[in-house]
Amino acid sequence: MSTEVKVPTLGESVSEATIGQWLKQPGEAVALDEPIASLETDKVAIEVNAPVAGVLAQQLAEVGATVTVNAVIATITAGAAAAAPAPAAAPAAAAVSAPAETGGEESSDPAVLSPAVRRAVLEYGIDPATIKGTGKDGRITKEDVVAAAKAKPASTGAAISVPAAVATNERREERVKMTRLRQTIAKRLKSAQENAALLTTFNDVDMSAVMEARNRFKDSFEKKHGVKLGFMSFFAKASVLALKDIPAVNAQIDGDEIVYHDYVDISVAVSAPSGLVVPVVRNVDKMSFADIEKSIANYGKAAKDGKLTMEDMKGGTFTISNGGVFGGLMSTPIINPPQSAVLGLHRIEDRPVVRNGQIVIRPMMYIALSYDHRIIDGREAVTALKTIKEAIEDPTRLLIDL
Repeated sequence: MSTEVKVPTLGESVSEATIGQWLKQPGEAVALDEPIASLETDKVAIEVNAPVAGVLAQQLAEVGATVTVNAVIATITAGAAAAAPAPAAAPAAAAVSAPAETGGEESSDPAVLSPAVRRAVLEYGIDPATIKGTGKDGRITKEDVVAAAKAKPASTGAAISVPAAVATNERREERVKMTRLRQTIAKRLKSAQENAALLTTFNDVDMSAVMEARNRFKDSFEKKHGVKLGFMSFFAKASVLALKDIPAVNAQIDGDEIVYHDYVDISVAVSAPSGLVVPVVRNVDKMSFADIEKSIANYGKAAKDGKLTMEDMKGGTFTISNGGVFGGLMSTPIINPPQSAVLGLHRIEDRPVVRNGQIVIRPMMYIALSYDHRIIDGREAVTALKTIKEAIEDPTRLLIDL
């Protein structure tokens, strides 16, 4: 007896998705509620779980196909039957590589490595057979290749399997379909540029006080709260001060009206295998440092594991994006519509500055505030960024709401 596998409810106002990856192939045994496919929506990846235990009989949609809610995408032969032979069309479907933006979770066979992993293997000169995959079902991810490259001795003398096209210096091109999430990101960012009057103001921050406080309390903080004390909680709390003082920075345009919020929901940009995502930490104005750090850590793990939900991404009144983790010195971040402002953080580096008439070395960070000039005046934007700067340079302000 065969059981149909249908596309589950995808979230409010979301009616279709794209088949991102098949996690099980025809003929393979599946357990009840075991993920058999990954769907990509406009915002997050959603796993489709097996409704019964048995053997995957058919895949009725190929990787990259668009499917709607309740559409039948596979069938499962219920029961503990032996693995059935795969249909003739299965090998073709199985050979489809994941899009480059997915982080490239695939097997170690060079013939079926995803484009992202294949490029990384060639770039770092790593034999994929020597890499232990940490992705689903032991698949190799791009991060696994990078980690293997860092652990690789300077010269191993090992022979590395290089595709013939590369060995003969043949020029190649590769065309990879954009994921649904990447397409949505592209549309939203372009829309923000077209519809908002974007402007960016900059400042620099002396991170000495925050770094000293973090180094002083990080061990006791982690011991008490079970989470590391990072810089994001300091900037989140500093942003709350700025947004409370300058309400326009926490507002948004709705038609011919401006909507002001008496709460602060901060979208925190984090990296996921399929691209940059911005889950929302809600009611930050009422949260402690530990609450903020725990929320961000949980979202970071969920993003890495592809477990973020539509509800996690919904809403947000302000965004913080930390390009510093990738080494960025300065940027002009783009707002996350319908929000009106985004704070960009960057790398910390020692620079000479003048203090009390003396040139000294301080750990400095450039910060940027991009904003919609339609509702936020330059004076307001500069004041908000200055408030954040002052709170970071003197964290005591965060305790006394100054």
